[in-house]
Amino acid sequence: MSAKESAVFDRQYRAFLFDMDGTLLNSIAAAERVWAAWAQRHGLDVEAFLTTIHGVRAIDTITRQALPGVDAQAEARGITEAEIEDVAGVVAIPGAVTFLQSLPAHCWAVVTSAPKALALRRMQAAGLVPPAVMVTAEDVTNGKPDPAGYLLGAKRLGVPIGECLVFEDASVGIRAGEAAGADVVVVTSTHWEPMATEHPTIASYDGVRVQCDAAGLLRLRPSTPA
Repeated sequence: MSAKESAVFDRQYRAFLFDMDGTLLNSIAAAERVWAAWAQRHGLDVEAFLTTIHGVRAIDTITRQALPGVDAQAEARGITEAEIEDVAGVVAIPGAVTFLQSLPAHCWAVVTSAPKALALRRMQAAGLVPPAVMVTAEDVTNGKPDPAGYLLGAKRLGVPIGECLVFEDASVGIRAGEAAGADVVVVTSTHWEPMATEHPTIASYDGVRVQCDAAGLLRLRPSTPA
């Protein structure tokens, strides 16, 4: 374990901030079905395009394509509606349900690039209870890798961002957490290939647990083998 990894597991935090897709739940198949159909309609290279969609807001993905005559706002609404309808195969990351249940309700938030309606639908499909604080696509002007979402999540929890631990899976989200000034843990459950990162990684939540002291401070710990 590197010094940076050890520091994350040794340090106490006041709150945990979680990305959603790829971090708390796996929605890859559903998202790629919807986006592949969209890409085909617009004559894009589907395989190459699908590598660009994860971790960012739909409006940002569409705007980045700079397609002539395309109303990005309308297209993003259409994508969201299609994704709300298609949650087949959306499941929680292993151990996520139990891990979240172990956290005090006022000590964690979700910070996602998904619109709120889609975030709630996917969390329901995955068997996850939404937290009291959620930052979604509608809440920020600039999506990840801009740090605005994580800064807002910490603010809504009433916690300095420097006392938060961010859980992420995608490079844009990791950069957002870094830019915000938080420590970051990378969840690799949905990664097909190893990610080169200086941050500590966890394959799932089965490998970690949380300790909460009398002052409400949280400490991430490796799970004790059975």
